Amino acid sequence: MLTDVSELKGKRILVVGLARTGVALAHFLVKNGALVTVSDHKSKAELSAHLDKMEDIEVQYELGGHTPKTFLQQDLIVLSPGISPNLKLFDYARQNGVKVTGEFEFCTQFVKEPIIALTGTNGKTTVAHLTDLFLKESGIKTWLGGNYGAPLAEYLLKGEAAQVLICEVSSFMLEHVEKFTPKNVIFTNLAENHLDRYRNMEEYVNAKRKIFLNTNQGTTSILNADDNAVVELARDPAVQRGRIFYFSRKASLEPQIMNIGGAVAIKDKIHVRTGPEIEYYDIKGIKMRGSHSVENIMGAILASREHGATHDAIQAVMNSFKGMAHRLEYVRKVGGVEFYNDSKATNVHSVKRALDAFDENIILIMGGKDTNLTYTSLAETIRRKVKSLILIGEAKERINRDIGDFTETFLIGTFEEAVLIAYQKSRIADTVLLSPGCSSFDMFENYIERGNYFKEMVNKFK
Repeated sequence: MLTDVSELKGKRILVVGLARTGVALAHFLVKNGALVTVSDHKSKAELSAHLDKMEDIEVQYELGGHTPKTFLQQDLIVLSPGISPNLKLFDYARQNGVKVTGEFEFCTQFVKEPIIALTGTNGKTTVAHLTDLFLKESGIKTWLGGNYGAPLAEYLLKGEAAQVLICEVSSFMLEHVEKFTPKNVIFTNLAENHLDRYRNMEEYVNAKRKIFLNTNQGTTSILNADDNAVVELARDPAVQRGRIFYFSRKASLEPQIMNIGGAVAIKDKIHVRTGPEIEYYDIKGIKMRGSHSVENIMGAILASREHGATHDAIQAVMNSFKGMAHRLEYVRKVGGVEFYNDSKATNVHSVKRALDAFDENIILIMGGKDTNLTYTSLAETIRRKVKSLILIGEAKERINRDIGDFTETFLIGTFEEAVLIAYQKSRIADTVLLSPGCSSFDMFENYIERGNYFKEMVNKFK
C-alpha cells in the first residue's frame, strides 16, 4: 500500500479508461513522477475530446483495444469506475503479480482529511449536495465529488485542502475497496440495480457492503431505518464496530432512535439527536417533492452535524433548496398539465418513489437501456395512479410484459414520439412524468442529455 505521493516516482502505472476520471488520474500520476500508460478500447478518434486535455503531459497510449503484454509490464493497474474488474485480462495480470485496483480506492490512500462516503441505490446525489450546502452555509470548507461530479483524482491534483470531503460512492467504485476508511457512511436505501454488471442481486449487495469493510470506533454510520435491506446490513459486525445513527419517517420509532441517536420525521418537524439534546427542524417550507425528500434531508442533517454544521444554517438551506436537476424536476405547466423530469430515475425503486409523489392522473414515460431489471413491483401503483404508460427503448418489451396489462399502454419507437403522445393523451389536471426506470445509453449519452431533451421539447409546447 502506498502512503505518500513520493512513492509514485518511477512506478509504472497503467490507467484503464480515458474519460474524465482517467484524464485527472493520469495528470496526478505524471505530476508525481509515475511512468504512465493509458489503455482504452475506444479509438483515438472516439477519444479526441479527452486526448486534447492530455497534450501537456507525457504518457504512453494503447488505444482501440488492450494487450496482455502492456498489462504485464506495469507495477500497478488503476481502473476507472466504468471498467468492470472481472475481465479475463485483469485476472491474467493479477495471476502474474500485477496489482489491479480502482481510482477511488487508489486515491483515498493519499487523502488525509475526513471523508463522508454516501452510497445506496437512490438519493445519493441529493444527500451529498444537501450535506455540502449545510456545511458550506456553516462556514466549513468542503469538497464534493466522487460518482457525481469531480473524481477524487481531481481533488488530489489541485492540492486543495478541504476540512471534510463528501464523496458519492457507487457500487462500481466500492468493488476495489481494501483499505478505504470513511469517517462517516450514509446508506440511503438498497434495491435491485445494475443487473447488467452483476450476475444477481447478491453480487450487487456485496459490492455495496464493502463501504463498511474498514469501519472502526471512530466511524459513524447513518442508516435508513425504513429500508429493511439497509437494516439487515446493519447487523454486520463491521458496521457494529462504530457508532450508528438511524433516520426514519415512522413516528413509532422515535423513542428507540432518540435513545441511540438519529433523526425521525414527525408531522411537520424532524427530531434530531446527535448529542445530549434533541433538535427540531421545520419541514413545512421545503420545496422538494416526494416523501423520500425528507429521508434525504435527515441523512444530510446527521452527517453535517457531525462536522460542525449549525442548526440555523441547515434550516436556511432546507427552506431554499429546490432539489437537483433531473430528479422530480418541475418543468412547466401547459394547458393545465404539469410536466416533471425525473430522468435520473434509472431503476425500479426510483420510479416507485416518483409515483408516490403524486396522487393520480399520471401519464408515465418509461424505458431505455435494458439492464435486466424486474418491474412487477410497480404493478399495483401503476394500476392506481397511471392513466397511460408510454414505453420506449430497448427495455420496452420487458416492461410491457411485467406491467403493461395494468393500464393503457403504448410501445413507441422514438423518444420524440413518446413525449408528443404523452402531451396528446393528457388532459387538464394530469401530470406527464418522465421516469424511465432504465439507464439512457440506448438513445442518449447519459441521463442528463435525456432530461435536457425532454425539457427542451416540453418548453416548445403551446
